[in-house]
Amino acid sequence: MKLNRRNFIKNSSLLLGYSLFPYADLYPNYSQKQLGVCLVGLGQYSATVLAPALQFTKHCKLTGIVTGSPHKIPKWQKNYRIADKNVYSYDTMHRIANNPDIDVIYIVVPTGLHAKYAIEAANTGKHVWCEKPMAKTESECQSIIAACAKNKVKLSIGYRMQHEPNTKQVIAWANTKPYGKINTVRAEIGYNVRNPAKTWRLNSKLGGGTMYDLGVYALNAARYATGEEPISVSATQMTTRPKIFTETDETTHFTLAFPSGAIAHGKTSVGISMHELYVDCENGWYTLAPFSMYAGVQGKTSDGKLLNTYIKSQQAQQMDDDSLAILNNTPVMVPGEEGMKDIKIVEAIYKSAKTGQLINL
Repeated sequence: MKLNRRNFIKNSSLLLGYSLFPYADLYPNYSQKQLGVCLVGLGQYSATVLAPALQFTKHCKLTGIVTGSPHKIPKWQKNYRIADKNVYSYDTMHRIANNPDIDVIYIVVPTGLHAKYAIEAANTGKHVWCEKPMAKTESECQSIIAACAKNKVKLSIGYRMQHEPNTKQVIAWANTKPYGKINTVRAEIGYNVRNPAKTWRLNSKLGGGTMYDLGVYALNAARYATGEEPISVSATQMTTRPKIFTETDETTHFTLAFPSGAIAHGKTSVGISMHELYVDCENGWYTLAPFSMYAGVQGKTSDGKLLNTYIKSQQAQQMDDDSLAILNNTPVMVPGEEGMKDIKIVEAIYKSAKTGQLINL
């Protein structure tokens, strides 16, 4: 399958029944209190996934945009009824501080810019949602967390899978262990992208790289499937197309060791198609395949149970859950500390791949 992020989002949008710019008139309105959300960055994920999902949310709604592409503004205003006063550029984003229509700023720019704009968002006094992966480095993650703490706003990272019901069952089983002690986990995600687009995802300075873009799903899955934090990691990287992947990884293998003795084998690639989370236990096994698609997450267990609970939109569920945490002043499901744990390990994976050494965490 010819698939890059753009095509993947397009195909996933079709699965969810979304058009590129759905009209707000087609979706239900809710009378209860809804938080106003401002999307920072109007790329494919915002346009084809987040904005449509915000037409289904009960506890939040799209009220503002920040963009560096003025030509996009008229279409967004027309289709989502965004007032002139709620449209910002990156240079005027700080003025959101004085806008009562906006309660949350959602950072959806390239990973290498997350820290810059998440910190600016926090300084407006608005709550911050930051798309995964949280940032390029652990220190950048720390700076985002510190800015949100200083401004007394909530910070949530966009790990939609932790809001998805079948995944939540796997997370629960990491604690209850209905199939006994967890021995090994295999988490693999990849697509055979024959002609990778020359986008920021091939630019290491902007946070490109398969481990950041896709591999973080496998890494996060290994952590939530075991319910543990790894104590060591080893990794290797390879490419079959060195003229294309001059700055970033094409395929990464990593192995995590956990305190209980469990071992996780992770793999991510834009040259190989694969998509499964498999957990092998002392008295059985369970799997999700696919485990992180926008729709169609499903699985089964060794004793015949099916994991096939359906929700209309993972992103809508994610944003509603995060909105309720703000409205009820309760902890968010995926805080900044969770995002930072993954980035610390991602940095160790790249170090191990470069040096060939086992990295203790």
